[in-house]
Amino acid sequence: MPLAVFPKCFLDQMVSERSLTVDAWIEMASVLNVDGLELFSGFTPLDQPDELKRLRDLAASNGLAIPMMCHSPDFTVPGGPARDREIAKQKAAITASSQLGGAYCRVLSGQKRPEISVDEGLDRAAACILECIPFAADQGVTLVLENHYKDSYWDYPEFAQKKDVFLNLLDRVGWHANFGVNFDPSNAIVAGDDPIELLEAVKDRVVTMHASDRWLTPGASLDDLRSNDAHPMQGYAPFLRHGVIGQGLNDYDKIFSILGGVGFSGWVSIEDGQDPECGMEHLDLSAKFLRVKMAAHGLQ
Repeated sequence: MPLAVFPKCFLDQMVSERSLTVDAWIEMASVLNVDGLELFSGFTPLDQPDELKRLRDLAASNGLAIPMMCHSPDFTVPGGPARDREIAKQKAAITASSQLGGAYCRVLSGQKRPEISVDEGLDRAAACILECIPFAADQGVTLVLENHYKDSYWDYPEFAQKKDVFLNLLDRVGWHANFGVNFDPSNAIVAGDDPIELLEAVKDRVVTMHASDRWLTPGASLDDLRSNDAHPMQGYAPFLRHGVIGQGLNDYDKIFSILGGVGFSGWVSIEDGQDPECGMEHLDLSAKFLRVKMAAHGLQ
């Protein structure tokens, strides 16, 4: 089971500030005990094939593959033309992932806008995902639907955040050779669901995983998070922490035991941190923790 890393703690530097380049991130990640990189469409030159090839070669020269592309389509956006644009952006991310040598590209439902009913949101998201699956198959890429919390640059949380809505969306899309689940245990906790129960429900459809750990600051509760998320606000609630894997609320022995039981052999991607000042130190700790746990469960 190969291990990748995602630059969660450096996203603002790479997306908003542009003070950290993809080249620099590749060089930084090469010192970690990982096999590959998960890139984000927000800092990847999706429409520049020559630049994508150069990045692929640079990663390879540092002993790293680029198996996964993290993308955040907003398929619940009102208006058909707006959703067409989101589909076009998803397809661009799929193409870029293929050109980078990747086999997986994340897909989401979209934002949970208060005016959208559950059925309407499910209809919109399922239709858009179904339109993207054949395109992904042609590119040799598998779309992975994540049980997501919230994109760092969205106002509202994920529409299919809760377990019942997420499973409903999976059912509406159905089984396809180039479609599966990117499981994130921390996002289930944030949704108020049991990550083990969710994993048991989707274990046969998991093809990639985000390894993460979350916790709330002392005095904060999930009710506080629900109240906070009900109002438009870009980014995460300030009392939600996203840090070193193994130091939060997730039971990785149980998680890897379940995945091992179904023969999971896909990529696990480290999604750690919100503080760039200690980002590399924390990523190193997370990688070491995961290597030990993966080995203990025969997953590496």
